[in-house]
Amino acid sequence: MVISVAAVSGGGKTTITKELMKRLDNSKALYFDDYEFRESPADICKWVEDGADYNEWNLEPFTTDVCSILDDPTVNYIILDYPFAYLNNGMSDYIDLSIYIETPLDIAMARRIIRDFSDDTVGNILNDLTHYLSYGRTAYLEMEMSVKPSSDIVLDGVLPIERTVNQILKQIRKREKYFT
Repeated sequence: MVISVAAVSGGGKTTITKELMKRLDNSKALYFDDYEFRESPADICKWVEDGADYNEWNLEPFTTDVCSILDDPTVNYIILDYPFAYLNNGMSDYIDLSIYIETPLDIAMARRIIRDFSDDTVGNILNDLTHYLSYGRTAYLEMEMSVKPSSDIVLDGVLPIERTVNQILKQIRKREKYFT
């Protein structure tokens, strides 16, 4: 079963993916941010401004790794820390369950600042916040408008991690019963 977890930056994708890995036997995870997509939009804000065509992203290295893991008989679950749900045609056929973690933007921003700027200067934090307000926020809103409604399940990103993971596991078990 291939499970994708989407959220805005700071929304909890990586945390949820890591917790699912602990709870699902014979699972592997792939993290979108670990990849370099050469034939894809370089400027996210411009990409959103131009209409946010998710098929402009050539996800070949990511899909190649998904296919490789799918061929591994020892793996039962592939968990994708992946921001697009079903919106990229190159990936959509591989995904069995798409989850969107809906995290209020202020909480996501606070988490991101704590994560990315804990040892940084106030000036760098202010520059990042200024960029977010001027440009970046539109990308976050794009996810809420497009990725969220295309997901199978939308979960509250302010719930305790344990509760969120339990909700996901419940959905996985339901789907497993349906397919067996």
